[in-house]
Amino acid sequence: MAAAMTQLQAPTTASSSNRRGKRSSSSYSSTTSPWLAQNPSKRWGELFFLLYTPFWLTLCLGIVVPFKLYENFKELEYLLLALVSAVPSFLIPLLFVGKADKGISWKDRYWVKASLWIVLFSYVGNYFWTHYFFTVLGASYTFPSWRMNNVPHTTFLLTHVCFLFYHVTSNMTLRRLRYSLSHLPVKLRWLMEGVWILSLSYFIAYLETLAISNFPYYDFADRDAMYKVGSLFYAIYFIVSFPMFLRIDEKPGDEWRLPRVAVDALGAAMLVTIILDLWRIFLGPIISISETKQCLQSGLPWFPEHKP
Repeated sequence: MAAAMTQLQAPTTASSSNRRGKRSSSSYSSTTSPWLAQNPSKRWGELFFLLYTPFWLTLCLGIVVPFKLYENFKELEYLLLALVSAVPSFLIPLLFVGKADKGISWKDRYWVKASLWIVLFSYVGNYFWTHYFFTVLGASYTFPSWRMNNVPHTTFLLTHVCFLFYHVTSNMTLRRLRYSLSHLPVKLRWLMEGVWILSLSYFIAYLETLAISNFPYYDFADRDAMYKVGSLFYAIYFIVSFPMFLRIDEKPGDEWRLPRVAVDALGAAMLVTIILDLWRIFLGPIISISETKQCLQSGLPWFPEHKP
């Protein structure tokens, strides 16, 4: 990873700090690859997030889980694991400014905008939507952890790096798909793009559920039902977020500011919340969950079980 990052980044110098803010990241350049963004700052940011992924993924799923190190973890160890996984995704691009971001104000750099969008979206997802997992999908967290709204702090941090990886992957594949379909009629392009978003969303939701199946302290009342139907419920997150996240700094001349990024992320989160609650109301839980099998988790105030 260090060798790859050397090719992507350059240290901040005094001369570059003097130029910062004078050059806008809206200076787009043509790229030979239909997978990569035209915006240099966005292209660098996406590649950084991709190259960063093996670090936290190997730490969590390549070391901690297979060697069962978590059996000796308490609240502090779980929190430290999450911090070590997530914090460098902010510190590395902040301390080692990429070549594409030299001379650009920090608030105009793509990695800052992408991080803000994911921070807000994933915070809402953990704070609110996790309770739909408890109530609709029969999920439970049983590992020791400090919590906010009965959701482990660890998941807030790990979700951030997970979602960065998912959304950058979606960006690249959607960009490549649009390039390949550019000769087709508009309605057909929309249809095929919608099919791809639905398929990718379900695949990622299913793959994540499968990937953490060896961690015994995140469980489901019926894991088979979670794989098949629960993954579709989880995919709703990405069906909404993937096309919305792609829009950040994607079109030449349409450079996003941080307030717009924040409003867009919260708008996406609200839409997901509405769809999830419609599922809860009209479709209900994916299985019949008994009182003893319902994870011992409290839900949100609008759930019937928590009427005053």
